[in-house]
Amino acid sequence: MIEEHVDITISDGLMNTFVTYPEEGGPFPVVFFYMDAPGKREELHDMARRIATVGYFVVLPNLYYRQTRQFDFVRDEAGMEKMFAMMHSLTNKLIVQDTQAMLDFVDQHEHAAAARVGAVGYCMSGPFVLAAAGGHPDRIQCAASIYGANLLNDTPDSAHLFADRVKGELYFACAEIDKYALADVIERLDKHLKQSGVNYRLEWYPGAEHGFAFPERLSVYHKASAERHWERLFALFKRNLADLS
Repeated sequence: MIEEHVDITISDGLMNTFVTYPEEGGPFPVVFFYMDAPGKREELHDMARRIATVGYFVVLPNLYYRQTRQFDFVRDEAGMEKMFAMMHSLTNKLIVQDTQAMLDFVDQHEHAAAARVGAVGYCMSGPFVLAAAGGHPDRIQCAASIYGANLLNDTPDSAHLFADRVKGELYFACAEIDKYALADVIERLDKHLKQSGVNYRLEWYPGAEHGFAFPERLSVYHKASAERHWERLFALFKRNLADLS
């Protein structure tokens, strides 16, 4: 596997980014991997590698680049307070802007088949992938939100408002036990998605808690659900990003 640490230039600064893809057989379809609230870290690098090994060019940016190049999250009261402050510094509008810079980057990379782009986001970034797909409907063929938080709210920037612009396929993995994505909110989202006419699948993961896909989050990691999410994710990418020429 090839791994690169690159800076993507944006008007707001340099977005430090982890990139990984196979050694042979490229160029490869692109997957944008949007981090969760604890930030870009080795645990996510490993997940990006798993996607890359099956034939994708994976781009994992530090979305907190406007504040820091490395967010060293500590799971205590002070750490959680800092994490939420960092998380609330981001908006769907900013993510659409950052996604354009990521698209510009892959357009210039010889190992990226940039005409075929998918996206995946976890927790904080569940709404980001929906906004990215709606903000760049002619570039992003599919997107997956894994236990996405705050997918629907009453603000003008709410991610659900991007749904009717999406042209690609969407997938939503929803944990049964999730204080950040309550069942009534997901039901409202489901209703809105149906009305928007977008191509999507929303799937509940019984018994799973928020964060179930992260191996290092031992208190909530649920292997069966994690493996199901990988199965769904790879099938989504194969359907939409395979070279059909």
